[in-house]
Amino acid sequence: MKEYFKRQIQLWGEETQMSLVDKKVAIIGCGGLGSSVAIALGSSGIGEIYLVDFDKVSVHNIHRQIAFKVEDEDKYKAEVVAKLLMDRSPYVKAKAFTESFDEFKKRDIKYDLIIDATDNLPSRAKIDEFSKEVGVPWIYGAVEEFNGQVCFFDKSSFGAFKVMPRQPAGIAAPIVMFIASLEANLALRYLAGLDVQKDLLYYLYFNQAGELVMQKFQMSK
Repeated sequence: MKEYFKRQIQLWGEETQMSLVDKKVAIIGCGGLGSSVAIALGSSGIGEIYLVDFDKVSVHNIHRQIAFKVEDEDKYKAEVVAKLLMDRSPYVKAKAFTESFDEFKKRDIKYDLIIDATDNLPSRAKIDEFSKEVGVPWIYGAVEEFNGQVCFFDKSSFGAFKVMPRQPAGIAAPIVMFIASLEANLALRYLAGLDVQKDLLYYLYFNQAGELVMQKFQMSK
C-alpha cells in the first residue's frame, strides 16, 4: 500500500492516507461525471464506494464517459465501473446498485459523503432532501456545453435552483472530466480532513474568446 500511494503519502502523511481506508462514499450516477469521480476516488484510497445507477451503457455515452468501451454497450454502468475500480486498485471495495436513488436510499447503509453525478434537477433535489434527513453532506456537479457547476452542500439548500425537467444541450467531453475532477478534489479534501469551502457554488465556463472564467456564489440556507 505504501508504494501504491507513495505520492499521496508524501503529500499528507501515512496516517491521513490510512484514514481514507475507513471512508465510505455513495456516488449517484455512473455516467460521465460519476465514472470519472469514481476512478479518481478509488485510485486515491477511499475504502468503499457505492455506485448507484440503473442505466446501461449506450454507444453515444462513450465519448465523454471514460470508464466504458464500445464492447460495454448494454452492460449496467454501475457494474462496469465497480469492476474497473477494483481492477485498478486492490485497496478499494466497490459495490454496484443497479437501481434508482429512491430505492438505494431505503437501504441500511452508512456513508460519509454523497456525490451527485446525475443529469437532472429533480434527482438532485431528492439527494439534497435526503442528505438533510440523514445528516450527510453532498457534492453537486453539473455540466453542459463548455460550462459546469460544483458545490459542496452542507447547511445550504438546493432549493435556490428552479427544479424542472429539461433536456440537456450538447456537451464537450473534456468539460465533464474537468468538473468531475473538481468534485473529486472537494471530496478527497473533505474525507482527508482538509479544509473545504462549503455552501459555495463554483460556476466555470469558457467564454466566446476561449477564456476560462470562474464565478463564485454563496448559497443561502
